[in-house]
Amino acid sequence: MQQMKNRFRGETAKYIRIVLLVIYDILAIFLAEILSIWTRFDFSLKSEQGIPFLETALQYFWVNMIVTIVIFFIMHLYNSLWEYASVQELLNVVIACLLSAAIQSLGMHMFQWNMPRSYYILYFFFLLALVSGSRFVYRGLRIIRHSYLGDASRHAIATMVIGAGDSANFLIKNMENSPLIRNRVVCVIDADKNKIGSTILGAPIVGNDSKIPWAAEKYEVQEIFIAIPNLPGDRKKKILELCKNTGCKIKILPSMAQIVNDEVSVSNFREVEIEDLLGREPVKTNLDEVMGYIAGKVVLVTGGGGSIGSELCRQIAAHHPSQLVIFDIYENTTYDLQQELKKKFPNLNLVVLIGSVRNTHRVDTVFSDYKPAIVFHAAAHKHVPLMEDSPNEAIKNNVFGTYNVAMAAGRNGTERMVLISTDKAVNPTNIMGASKRICEMIIQGMQHRFPKTNYVAVRFGNVLGSNGSVIPLFKKQIAEGGPVTVTDKNIIRYFMTIPEAVSLVLQAGAYAKGGEIFVLDMGEPVKIDDMARNLIKLSGFEPDVDIPIVYTGLRPGEKMFEECLKEEEGLQKTENDLIFIGKPIEFDREEFFEHLKDLKKTAYEDDPQMKLVVKRLVPSYQVEKSK
Repeated sequence: MQQMKNRFRGETAKYIRIVLLVIYDILAIFLAEILSIWTRFDFSLKSEQGIPFLETALQYFWVNMIVTIVIFFIMHLYNSLWEYASVQELLNVVIACLLSAAIQSLGMHMFQWNMPRSYYILYFFFLLALVSGSRFVYRGLRIIRHSYLGDASRHAIATMVIGAGDSANFLIKNMENSPLIRNRVVCVIDADKNKIGSTILGAPIVGNDSKIPWAAEKYEVQEIFIAIPNLPGDRKKKILELCKNTGCKIKILPSMAQIVNDEVSVSNFREVEIEDLLGREPVKTNLDEVMGYIAGKVVLVTGGGGSIGSELCRQIAAHHPSQLVIFDIYENTTYDLQQELKKKFPNLNLVVLIGSVRNTHRVDTVFSDYKPAIVFHAAAHKHVPLMEDSPNEAIKNNVFGTYNVAMAAGRNGTERMVLISTDKAVNPTNIMGASKRICEMIIQGMQHRFPKTNYVAVRFGNVLGSNGSVIPLFKKQIAEGGPVTVTDKNIIRYFMTIPEAVSLVLQAGAYAKGGEIFVLDMGEPVKIDDMARNLIKLSGFEPDVDIPIVYTGLRPGEKMFEECLKEEEGLQKTENDLIFIGKPIEFDREEFFEHLKDLKKTAYEDDPQMKLVVKRLVPSYQVEKSK
């Protein structure tokens, strides 16, 4: 009921506004005619020559009024939101007034009523001034009040905008027009030296990126908005490095799509995330290639409820598989994903199954029932310290879960199986990495057992924002006021985002010919300590002052740095410049599969000597460093 009342009030206010504007325009038309005669005859209405023309104009007034009001309705002069009026609205007013003057001239000639030629020109300009003035004066008063008067001005948030293009123009206009936004742009930064010294909607463009710290201090900036769509990774990193030391809150425009959809407003800007500081371009996927091998196929994702698995499911669902089968042991996140996919892809043929890849019969049944053409195997234990304390569980789940899925894929004629691996599989110092290296060997061995199935592995580094990763932990610690815990001041890692990781996995499936290990060029490694400090600064705090950082020492099985590829594996380029193929390391496959039998017996007996047995299968495993 209240909603209906509010709607009725809104409609009533709208019609009242239109009626008032129409009344004003009638007066404006009348006044424009009078002023035109008055100006034409030397600013006098008592001229003997002027009086007959005045009488003619007044005689034609009623026709002119009706025609002009109709033109104004046609040109949408009564349904525009004039508080947001721009060039388009002004152009509509100009055209409407020009049509009014032209039709009036035509009408006068039809009635054979002569008027001075200058009358129509004067009438156009007077009508334009009166009509446009009424429309734009309200907006001008709002801007003055919003920017310079009252409490809003005194409590305005001094804001810097980086970028002086269309998106900055949209953003500044949005800040000016909304009474709910307290931001006031005090300066603009732009790399184009030709723009420096000019203004954009009244805001001065004071310099290039190097002037950010100086301008932030000079103009007492509190918030910085980066309004550059598709900002290159290296420049984004440079800008953020300059911004993070200003003590300002930083927000960034997410994508070019929002420019296209006219969605450049304060609410569309997001907080700067740590991945913005990686300083490289995101991995690009050839969507046509992905579509080519996924569309119309039955696709199975094991571990589909996890961080990587769920993103895989989202991307696969968007590429029109004939059926998507999600298999996971953890029901809560899997249920959430199921509801999300049903809502976003209502026509998707979706099957969600609960079960463990360790259960051979369950895995075989899933493959037998659904006959997946493509399998993405993301089910695994991945937490390094926890697996160090439970090595037998790591082997049961990671190694023999992979073995079960790979065997089922081969027996059921699966076209492709893609294993999710890790850079920790290279010269592993922990049981999790060693188990993943064995998984890679299983994949390479299965390629010879079932040559009709293309088995490949995808190896990448740490994934930002995934469950159990360092960034969510840092954010939680910062929200709690600290301390932020870092294992070692010099520890470094390669990082990528979840969409990048999934992009690589999908691309690997397209390139798969059998037995490859795909590796991503992840750019330069990042110091975890630097990442923690940057995240604290981006949260508006000062490291070691507001939020302390505590160094806890390396955890069991943890390296100071991760490698992406063993030297003897070599590198081979693909069509994607950021994706490489490692040359498979030769090993005795028959001996390997025999050793797997001993490994399985050891794991299921919960033998405390498990790591020594793993060492026999993975000679590069540095078991002596594990505790």
